[in-house]
Amino acid sequence: MIEQFLDGARVDAAVFALRPDYRALLIAADGIAPGPSDEASEARLTKAEAVAREALAHTPVDELPHIAAWRQAYRAFGAKPQRTRNSAEALIRRAEAGLPRINRLTDTYNAVSVRYQLPVGGEDLSRYSSSPRLIRATGEERFETVAGGEAVIEHPLVGEVVWADDAGVTCRRWNWRQSPRTALTDETTSVLFILDALDPLTDDVLQAAADDLIAALTPLHVAQRWLRA
Repeated sequence: MIEQFLDGARVDAAVFALRPDYRALLIAADGIAPGPSDEASEARLTKAEAVAREALAHTPVDELPHIAAWRQAYRAFGAKPQRTRNSAEALIRRAEAGLPRINRLTDTYNAVSVRYQLPVGGEDLSRYSSSPRLIRATGEERFETVAGGEAVIEHPLVGEVVWADDAGVTCRRWNWRQSPRTALTDETTSVLFILDALDPLTDDVLQAAADDLIAALTPLHVAQRWLRA
């Protein structure tokens, strides 16, 4: 089933027209042992924090090459990266004070994101209504979220790059804000990870990040797919 799910994933030509260098590596896994943060996830986060501090000792976060590329990509579809930061930049900025401890799965992919300086999204695969697709929004798509403690429906801006399934948007602005509908929980056992890459991050580094993530999961069943122009 997870192979069929990944086989249906796609990136619209309009996204590749915006950034021909874009690549996504999708990982689907089931048989995951869910649970709260533990010693292993704590060790991964601690290592990631150290890696980030070392990088930031020499270079401001917005000048890290892959982070700078994402800031440029955000500007290309009208987003202001200083207000809506990509997920990797947001995490790296928190590293000095300490990354959040959420649950085993989230901690694991956050650690990979920070270590490799690339956006990584984690989704509950069982909450998807279809295979994922990366599109430029018409502005009519539904985005289920929470505001002021209440469930609300928002809509992306026209031309915004979003991940979506048949039920609506799962993540806005490429890798900025995830919908609670597909968020990981302590009970998640089937998961989709989306690793987003732009030049100058290489395919080898992207695959290395994926390999580290898979090695940390020890799932019963795992598959991965590349999406590229």
